[in-house]
Amino acid sequence: MLMQGFAGFMWLLSMALILFSGFALIDAATRREDAYRAADKQTKPFWLIVLALAFVVNLIFNILSFLPIIGLIATIVYMVDVRPALRTLPGGGRSGRGRGSSSDGPYGPYNGGR
Repeated sequence: MLMQGFAGFMWLLSMALILFSGFALIDAATRREDAYRAADKQTKPFWLIVLALAFVVNLIFNILSFLPIIGLIATIVYMVDVRPALRTLPGGGRSGRGRGSSSDGPYGPYNGGR
């Protein structure tokens, strides 16, 4: 009975790690490439590779192995250091145009020459 409870807890912990690394991977993929350079962090491909490896390792290996722990550390570094730096940039570092006003130009809002 005790071992069954422990196995259930480890399964839940493993699922939480998979979801956490998956969220970080999706978040990193939706940020603009230039936002990483503007925040003075590593490049977007670097973080996508690191977080994808963390996600795959969490899928394949048991949580008691050392590889998922390394993946967890990489995911925590992204979530605690890189993501907040990207979010402080204008537009939150997100890709896509739908965030600004229709009168926004390439250098900010157009004020009609005022």
